[in-house]
Amino acid sequence: MIRAKEVLAVIYSNAYDEALPELTNMRTMGSVPFGGRYRLIDFALSNLVNAGISKVGVITKSNYQSLMDHLGTGKPWDLSRKRSGLFLLPPFLLGDTGTFDNRIESLKGNMHFIGRASEEYVIIMDCNVVTNLSVDELMKFHEDNGADISVVCKHGKTPALSNLMTFDIGENNRVSKVSVGAQPDESDYSLNIFFMKKALLERLVNDAYAMHKKSFATDIFQANVDTLKICAMKSDNFAVSIDSLDSYYKANMMLLDSANRACLFNKSRPVYTKVRDDMPALYAIDSSVKGSLVSDGCEIKGEVINSVLGRGVKVEKGAVVKNCVIMQDTFIGAGAHVENVILDKNVVIKPGKTLVGAENFPVFVGKRIVI
Repeated sequence: MIRAKEVLAVIYSNAYDEALPELTNMRTMGSVPFGGRYRLIDFALSNLVNAGISKVGVITKSNYQSLMDHLGTGKPWDLSRKRSGLFLLPPFLLGDTGTFDNRIESLKGNMHFIGRASEEYVIIMDCNVVTNLSVDELMKFHEDNGADISVVCKHGKTPALSNLMTFDIGENNRVSKVSVGAQPDESDYSLNIFFMKKALLERLVNDAYAMHKKSFATDIFQANVDTLKICAMKSDNFAVSIDSLDSYYKANMMLLDSANRACLFNKSRPVYTKVRDDMPALYAIDSSVKGSLVSDGCEIKGEVINSVLGRGVKVEKGAVVKNCVIMQDTFIGAGAHVENVILDKNVVIKPGKTLVGAENFPVFVGKRIVI
């Protein structure tokens, strides 16, 4: 039986930054706020520590200052340790001054970290996937199927992500075909959660790098689908791959459904995040809040409908907030009306202003902008 202490974890903090440029021009995908209180990397980290995995390397590339501030020493996830714990991995290629351009180069550049680890297995994850995964089940699946590589996938509408893999799955969960590039509208698509022996990963990456191959999907998975036993574990849980601003908005709105919320925030597998010591949300006597997620530190004096509010948001008297995703410390002035809008951190909407988007095309306002 595979034990958690035998598993090394690697998280890509910048995977698919280009899919969400509005929110990643000043931060990594991993540090994008989500669900009011959380950052996207919280879900990957929580999945790992809930399984007992205690050695986690986070691969960085650019704009990772806010990520470093959020992660700190890893204490919120019990990863502040003398041995093992949380490691921020540099974005530079080994023996080079340039940064990596793809997964193979990033893994090669951090092979000193991977190679020196004593763990026998490795799990690789991205930050653009929001799910509460039982890593214990994945390890058991890998062992029960005698797989060389196990990958987590989901059936549904195919996300519009570059180099995303979709699978044809045959008997005994074995992947018979890997497709990359033009994809069908609906498929069994990869959630980019991979599990394998560390020695196998080292061999595959070193061979691909030596041959100047760059695509993890094409040159490792697609090229080895016949020679390696690649098995796909289908996820039936809440799982969203963020591929655009619209999908980010919809993923937040999905949390207003109690069934989705209960699935993602599973009490047996909690989602941990950086603690911000703040007062409970304050609701004025004549305020109105319906069908919304309101974080600690908020002050609600107006009306909030079907919205997700981050920590410290202030909604003044007479203001209406409807179908919005509002990040921390944003101010909505008296009498203002915002609807179908995504507001980044520390935005100010002046009193009496109106800002309305469409349900399928939300308006986005960047960090610290005053309207």
